[in-house]
Formats: sequence, C-alpha cells, structure tokens
Amino acid sequence: MFIIAGLGNPGREYDRTRHNIGFECMDYLSALYRIPVTKSKFKALVGEGIIQGEKVVLLKPQTYMNNSGEALRAAMDFYKLEPQKLIVIYDDADLDSGVIRIRPKGSAGTHNGMRSIICHLGTEDFPRIRVGIGKPEPPQDMVSYVLGKHNPTEEKILYEAVEKVAFALGEIIVAGIEMAMSKCNG
Repeated sequence: MFIIAGLGNPGREYDRTRHNIGFECMDYLSALYRIPVTKSKFKALVGEGIIQGEKVVLLKPQTYMNNSGEALRAAMDFYKLEPQKLIVIYDDADLDSGVIRIRPKGSAGTHNGMRSIICHLGTEDFPRIRVGIGKPEPPQDMVSYVLGKHNPTEEKILYEAVEKVAFALGEIIVAGIEMAMSKCNG
C-alpha cells in the first residue's frame, strides 16, 4: 500500500496556480484510475483505490501548503505505513517548467510544504516527485509567481508533466524507485 500525496492550497483562488501542480496531478490520477478524491479525512481530501495492482490512498491536504505535514502525519499513523510508502508530488521552482525529478529522499530545499512534512514525519527518507515550474522573471517575486496562474504556453507544458508524473508513479509502484528514476529523470 502507498499513500500518494499531491501538495497544493485549497480554495478556488488557487486553482491552476503553479504552486498547485501537486493537486493537478492528484486530479489527473483520480480521473485516470477512477479513484474519487472526495472523502474528508486527516485534514485532507482522500480517495482509496488501486494503481498498477497496488492499493493506494490519494491525498490532497486541505491545511494550506505550509501545514501539509499535519495531514500526512495523520494518514501515515492511521494506515501504519513506513515513510518509504509515502510518495509526495509537489512543485519545484529550481527545475525548468515541465521537468520532473524523482528522488528517494532529500531535504525540503526552499519548499515550505515539504519542510512541514519533514518536520511532522521526523525524516527526509520518503520518495518524492518534483515538478518543475521554472523561476519568475525579474522584477516578479517568488510568492506572486508560484501563486500565479499558468500562462497558455505553460499550461501545455505542465499538462505533459502531469502525464509524466502518472507514468513515473506507475513505475515506482511496479518496478521501484531506482528503476523509475532511471526511466523518468531526463
């Protein structure tokens, strides 16, 4: 069993923003595998189903990004899972728009959602899929950039990235993190 968590901020004002690419991945996985992510549990929206023959829980924290760890900790405790059975999908401004990177563990970098998760879990040792959103052009600041909406060019690039994430996730579940990294990290 895996918990797959996509990070984002709840509320319509954050829909289609760069910072919510994790939620967009969850919505895509929900549709692709017919797993409704509608049950309210663990301070999150949750859906249970099967991906590649493995039981999964899709999770969208509803705590706002900076407190994402609260929802993940509650879900991990409830299902009694080790951190290696958690896969977190989130935006990364240090990667070019549309690039994905799979890692078995690592620091939070500058991402406050990941900082919260690491703090609540007490470990950095859990898999993650980072989705590149690129950096702002000066003089735009980082906060307004990540909370800004996709432009039409980005929309296409990020939709393709969401499809890559779905493929990568299947690889992690079926073949393991190392194989997924070798196939999906460009």
